[in-house]
Amino acid sequence: MLILNEQLIQSIYKIEDAIRDVENMLVAIHEGRVENPHRTVLNVPERNGSVLYMPSSDGTSMAATKIVSIFPDNSSANLPTTQGAILLTELETGKHMSLLSASYLTRLRTGALSAISARHLARPDSQVLTVIGTGGMAFEQVLGIVNVLPIQDIYLINRTVEKTYAFGEKLREAGVTATIHTGVDRNEAVAQSDVICCATRSTEEVFDANYVKAGTHIIGVGSYLPDMREIPLGAIEKAALIYADDYEGMKAEAGEFIDAVQQGKWSFEQLSGTLAELHGNPVERGVEDITIFKSVGAAHFDLAVAKGVFEKAEEMDEGEEIIL
Repeated sequence: MLILNEQLIQSIYKIEDAIRDVENMLVAIHEGRVENPHRTVLNVPERNGSVLYMPSSDGTSMAATKIVSIFPDNSSANLPTTQGAILLTELETGKHMSLLSASYLTRLRTGALSAISARHLARPDSQVLTVIGTGGMAFEQVLGIVNVLPIQDIYLINRTVEKTYAFGEKLREAGVTATIHTGVDRNEAVAQSDVICCATRSTEEVFDANYVKAGTHIIGVGSYLPDMREIPLGAIEKAALIYADDYEGMKAEAGEFIDAVQQGKWSFEQLSGTLAELHGNPVERGVEDITIFKSVGAAHFDLAVAKGVFEKAEEMDEGEEIIL
């Protein structure tokens, strides 16, 4: 079994790799070749945390199971909020091929999904990005979006404004050349934005829908439980196109959309489709259309990046081989 740790994965596998491998998985999903049972979530309310168990199969060569823990209070103890591992199994003999650290891969595949949504649903001339929430998930969101759109200005919004300064510096160190803005009122930033990316664990709407301008693409990746909220109801009602990474996952876990249904303001029948359907059958978006992509996470996308980095590590003769 090949062991791939976090440091090695980060050194050899980048956002452009993830976008390519996730796009290949979208094709497989659209063709009906992928098996993706619903994940199991164990909540740990006394620690404000969750542990998720996520199996999947590409139907031909590989299966994977990811276990990921999300404990936001870890930041106060200088520990990672998100920790995970992926077990990769080949489907010819059932041999377990690799055990991979999954924290970075989870962030990276989500960034890839958002990038693909932006490629299809954002205006191709989008130049202004607002990121609401600058925690662990947000960094790869930015890397993905700037990979596919000509972003010139990035507004960083966080309840603790000091965190935006460090986040902006990290973006600069990663080679992001857009102008970074911090300390700006969130709705003032929203009003100027072509793309809005929400990456929080909020239980309340994180911006005012009245400030969203025509033609904006909104991405929500932070809320993944029914009691969480990010995208405002007003934006959901205004949106011309709404796509999800996974239909069943969205129905079970996307809090703002579940709430919209319960209020009688929206229904899942109004969902435009999944990202796999959109990638297989691109749609025309009006110049003034507001569009939304909602991601709650799904195991087949973890399989896509785990398989991708495993194959790359094998080609490069990287990783630690062990016998169980």
